[in-house]
This record gives sequence, structure tokens and C-alpha cells, in this order.
Amino acid sequence: MKDKGITPAARIDHAAAAKAAGLELKPTEVLLFGNPKLGTPLMQTNRHIAIDLPMRVLVWEDDGGKVWIAYTPPSTLKTRYKIEGRDDILKTLTGALEAFTSAAFN
Repeated sequence: MKDKGITPAARIDHAAAAKAAGLELKPTEVLLFGNPKLGTPLMQTNRHIAIDLPMRVLVWEDDGGKVWIAYTPPSTLKTRYKIEGRDDILKTLTGALEAFTSAAFN
């Protein structure tokens, strides 16, 4: 990720938090990462998008032991926040998310 200019921002381990509270949860983590050169212009277009930035990926294990990855596609953010004129950035974000998630399974 770092080679692509993507900076890990945070890792939230929901299973560890559940354990600390005396509860059980299969492995469930949210990974936050971003690139200010991409995110800043989106926030300049509509500051509300900052609630969904940096980008995040949910990784979890289901009851059968299968690992899943999910994320909100940048196209959804474009629609949600009425982002116009930033398709190049949204395309770059989409490619980064696809590459990241594909690499995780290989």
C-alpha cells in the first residue's frame, strides 16, 4: 500500500474490543487508509465526504471460517455526496481498493 502512496490510518479490531468487554466475536477488523492527494480534493468538493474518508475496508470471518472483505465503492460516495468533476480520483480510489482486496486473497 505504501508503494502506491496509500497511508494506513488505523486498524480497528472489533473482536479484541468484544473480548475486552467479555463478549465473543469472530475476527472482525476495519482497516482505514488513505492518500491526502486523493482525499483532499474530494473534501474540497464536498466536505461531508470526510465522514467516509479515509477509505475503509471491513474484513471478517464468518461462522464457517471463510474470510470476507467489504467496502463502500467510490461510485457510491460520488452519488451520496454529489461529487462532480473528480472522476479521475474516484477511478484511482476504485483501482486501489480492488488491488488491495485482490492482493489480500492471493
